[in-house]
Amino acid sequence: MTTTLRVVRAGALTTVQDLGRTGYAHLGVPRSGALDPPAHRLANRLVGNPESAATLETTVNGCAVRPSHAVVAAVTGAPCAVRVAGRPAAWGAPVRVPAGARLEVGAATCGLRSYLGVAGGVGVVPVLGSRSTDLLSGLGPRPLSDGDELPVGGAHGPSRSADALPYPGHGPELVLPLAPGPRDDWFPPGALTTLVTGAYSVSPASNRIGLRTLGPALERARGGELPSEGMVLGAVQVPPDGRPVVFLADHPTTGGYPVIGVVPENALPAAAQSPPGTRIRFVLIRPARLM
Repeated sequence: MTTTLRVVRAGALTTVQDLGRTGYAHLGVPRSGALDPPAHRLANRLVGNPESAATLETTVNGCAVRPSHAVVAAVTGAPCAVRVAGRPAAWGAPVRVPAGARLEVGAATCGLRSYLGVAGGVGVVPVLGSRSTDLLSGLGPRPLSDGDELPVGGAHGPSRSADALPYPGHGPELVLPLAPGPRDDWFPPGALTTLVTGAYSVSPASNRIGLRTLGPALERARGGELPSEGMVLGAVQVPPDGRPVVFLADHPTTGGYPVIGVVPENALPAAAQSPPGTRIRFVLIRPARLM
């Protein structure tokens, strides 16, 4: 009999995520996928899944589910209180959840997004090879609502414990490496200096599409707009208000605003976990370090 998860409390924004749908950018389809891939992979590893299995990505205040049958689950990403049937349970470790017991993923105490993995993975129907919810294109399952029922796949292997959890933590400052270009020539010479020395912070308007910033506006050396061109993950686009936006997993695949630089992909999980108000410091690097 198929195991299901009943959503008791959906939280502020809980979505199904895996590693995303790659290979469709030329068709205008973003990659999407978990905003914090290391946390997603760890949740799957702890419950014996392949890293490609789907997890639940929560935002700020967690979620709660009830399995129809006993399952093994693990919560990673932003640290939070975990409870099973009202009793405290471990964060960052496999936990057995009896049939019908309430599994509560609490509010994040640091960071923004936690990941709930269950043995077998969340078994919603894939769209273009991925089970991820894409908030920009609308592909994949919609964000969860109270009362939803989610199928769970068959278990892949034994659960595992971890001696150390690769969670970097988040201090008062988010440091983002930045490789200049490809359109830094659209800005005066002092724009990059402003970007790396200015007092920037994370805007409350940030979402899965992009990390928006508050701080000094960057002036342009050219008027008008570019013809639409391809946008990559981590691109730092500068819209007309002059305040940079760092593109995250649900970013558009094309755009006409100039890109002053690109943040390497391995720096983006920290960006996705940084709450509004976090100070941002951009640090110039050589493009070779993007690899």
